[in-house]
Amino acid sequence: MRKKTGIWIFGAFILAMAAIAGSNLYNYYFDEDNQAQTETNTLIQVIDNKVTSEDGAAGSHIRDIDALYEEDGMDVVTMYLTVRKGNSSEGTDHTWEEVNTHSAYYYDELGIPRYKVEALLQVGNEEGIPAGNLGYGRTAPNATVQIRGQTSSRNSQKNYKIELKENQGNWRGQTTIALNKHQTDGLRFRNKLGFDILKNVDQLMSLRTQFVHLYVNDLTDGYDDGFEDYGLYTQVEQLNKKALRAHGLDRYGQLYKVNFFEFYRYEDVIMPETDPEYDAAKFQQYLEIKGDTDHTKLIDMLEDVNDYSISIDEVLDKHFDRENLTYWLAFNILTGNVDTQSRNCYLYSPKNENLWYFISWDLDGSFRTYENEILSISDYSSWESGVSNYWGNVLFKRCLKSESFRKELDDAIIDLKENVLTVDRLTDMVSGYSEVVDKYLWQAPDITYERLTPDEYESVALELPEQIEENYEKYLSSLEKPLPFFVGTPTVEDGKLVMGWDTSYDFQNEDITYKAVLSKNDDGINVVDTYEGIWSQFSTDMPEPGKYFLGVEAYDESGNSQDCFDYYTDDASGKIYGVMCFYINEDGTIDEYTVVE
Repeated sequence: MRKKTGIWIFGAFILAMAAIAGSNLYNYYFDEDNQAQTETNTLIQVIDNKVTSEDGAAGSHIRDIDALYEEDGMDVVTMYLTVRKGNSSEGTDHTWEEVNTHSAYYYDELGIPRYKVEALLQVGNEEGIPAGNLGYGRTAPNATVQIRGQTSSRNSQKNYKIELKENQGNWRGQTTIALNKHQTDGLRFRNKLGFDILKNVDQLMSLRTQFVHLYVNDLTDGYDDGFEDYGLYTQVEQLNKKALRAHGLDRYGQLYKVNFFEFYRYEDVIMPETDPEYDAAKFQQYLEIKGDTDHTKLIDMLEDVNDYSISIDEVLDKHFDRENLTYWLAFNILTGNVDTQSRNCYLYSPKNENLWYFISWDLDGSFRTYENEILSISDYSSWESGVSNYWGNVLFKRCLKSESFRKELDDAIIDLKENVLTVDRLTDMVSGYSEVVDKYLWQAPDITYERLTPDEYESVALELPEQIEENYEKYLSSLEKPLPFFVGTPTVEDGKLVMGWDTSYDFQNEDITYKAVLSKNDDGINVVDTYEGIWSQFSTDMPEPGKYFLGVEAYDESGNSQDCFDYYTDDASGKIYGVMCFYINEDGTIDEYTVVE
């Protein structure tokens, strides 16, 4: 690996002042401690189409601040991170090796905080740290570092969360800096591409991003061997109170990071903070609290979403900005960012308004179809495209059953497809990102973990713009098919094995027929029994103990078919859709196979 010397390097510093055009008002904003003025001016929030409903609830379309992104570009910022063992009171008395050894699941299992180290973060260029930059001339730590991410934390190349200490300055107005490696993204730029696209979507908020070349000098092992090259990262702005204010939003409002949330009521977990049964840890398994801790507005919204006596159009008009919701769904459908059914976004609501807004987070799952084909990855197939991908979420399910909402969604998709996500624009963007990444990817350390060959990389990059049309066709197809449904765990009744499933739904109101196969293999070859008919249940003589697979498909009158939601994972084949796996025990009891993501 390439290394840089461990001494601090200084150079010339040039401060560029960005001109803010137009007649919009602007204001200076300050850090939480009111000490340091940020490096850029920020426009006051622009709100258009302000309306007031009959019950007095204010509603508005939020708009992002273009001036925030003037520093975002194709340049690469160089960050120098010197890590040291800290102290137990801060939780930083660990080695860099310890920090990088464990995944997030290790900490979850033990119920302990993630290991951290002290660090000196310095920001500059390949020649060193220009005067005036963060960390210039310093030797004392100004930050702490730990790994970040959940599933990605299992990768060899880790993502890092760098938190600048109080009164230690900021970088571009940010004191929490997330560096994402994107080891499983063969292109290494999909996240930045996604947020840069969002900057052109008026109806949605984006986040600031930056390519970063990271060097790390590990002093926790007792040696100073200089800076080690950690390769290319993408920095993505952390959405917190500071970021809300920077984007002209209400930092006193409600903000939740969605960890796993399908908009059910979740009465045993989602409750007021004052309730004696309230458990913050359990709450945050669903929604990570980033703003106001008063959950009253959230609970009111969930009550109405799950009250089927209230029309979904009434629910949307009262609790959501329909424009924001339809464009958020449209953007994810067209870009193929399918891992958004129940996570990878934020829910935001201004303090004194009823409306909730979706803000995107983690876009590196976009545009994956062709790369998955090359790598024989089966994910994102079957029902994981178009509107069927969102059918398991109670909010989206109710929305999609509304003909007026489907019309709004269709209009949003056409608008994005024709005016934002064009082939020419995407081709230019991909070309620019590829040129940047090429300088880092094909050398240590990143080349060691790259999943594509140079020829495959070029093919995937060239094909990426075409996926908008492919995803659009999948969207249209998903409107014609029956919708996916869940299979229940089989039961034993009067010596019979009884198997059942939820009913499917069809936008065309066509009659639906089900085909079910009970077999001893996930491919349905070693068949035990079959069923075809309109009923969502069938039974068979009790099979002998062992492992079984139940595959169920729904067909409409036009011959369109849909798998059930259930799937089985196999090391060799990956996801096998439309199959529920279960075990018949020796005592006749049934255990369902649990999918481990």
